[in-house]
Amino acid sequence: MLQNDIFLRAAKNQSKDRTPVWLMRQAGRILPEYRKVREQAGDFKTLVTTPELACEVTIQPVDILGVDAAIIFSDILVIPEAMGLIYEMEERKGPVFPKVIQNEADIKNLHIAEAGDLQYVLDAITLTKKALNNRVPLIGFAGAPWTIFSYMIEGGGSKTFSKAKKMLYTHPALAHLLLDKITESTINYLKGQVKAGADLLQIFDSWAGILSPEQYREFSLKYIRKICEAIPDVPKTVFAKGAFFARQEMNQLPCQVIGLDWNMEIAESKVMLFSKVLQGNLDPCALYGSLEDVRRETRNMLDQFGHHPHIANLGHGLYPDTEVDKVKCFIDTVKEYSVTLR
Repeated sequence: MLQNDIFLRAAKNQSKDRTPVWLMRQAGRILPEYRKVREQAGDFKTLVTTPELACEVTIQPVDILGVDAAIIFSDILVIPEAMGLIYEMEERKGPVFPKVIQNEADIKNLHIAEAGDLQYVLDAITLTKKALNNRVPLIGFAGAPWTIFSYMIEGGGSKTFSKAKKMLYTHPALAHLLLDKITESTINYLKGQVKAGADLLQIFDSWAGILSPEQYREFSLKYIRKICEAIPDVPKTVFAKGAFFARQEMNQLPCQVIGLDWNMEIAESKVMLFSKVLQGNLDPCALYGSLEDVRRETRNMLDQFGHHPHIANLGHGLYPDTEVDKVKCFIDTVKEYSVTLR
């Protein structure tokens, strides 16, 4: 029995006495304690692939910030690596794939990953569940197939992902072949996370906003749906950054929670996503303001969500130069806020 189950109750649209709060990238560079463990690991991938260290940094925000849920420390790009496409994490540059997917032969050389191919993540989840000792729920996650596809084709981050989008236009059948493999791998991986103890799963579609509405329907949304349908065991959150145009269709997804980025207007989203619990959506840059600014912006956000089922979060991940006291102010303001809940 969880000591604090307010996050899970909110995700299931059950009664709660206040709005729960957690943050994307809450385990990370804003915390000196994280930087110490990161230095001990030597590099990012060692931190991700060492269950004991991943467990430690996953729990830090629960102890230090007082969030209502932990999210396992990992990376969305563990999936392509498990499929046979190795990535490197370069300082101040981000993920880089020395080899990229260019043709059908490259796709056929990939294999569909099984949960056991990512045993280090599953072990980290098991260790974290034990260490949390039922204090708060643990969130598992994976990248949406389109976002993973983007990195595998492009070879790293990009402003346009023009190489990835080019394949959608010039070789759509190959694009679907790769997306199918990514989707099956992701389903296997997330099922493994649930078995290891994840209480809720979040799907991150970081590059949703670079597609047209028509392309998003064909090359992303239907694969997210397939993942959600394959894992009915736990609640699921879909966070598709920039996909403001797909909100009405997301209302039909077999998931419980939809994450909003800070560009998605709250009143409009409550109408379009009337059947979903909403998560978000304060602009991460709002935390650069004074403490009073943070309190005001946080209360304003909560006022706008009003009685709609809601999990407080930012509209994207924490930025690494955010001050810890501003983050704590955001969390405390959510906890102190009261509204007459239905």
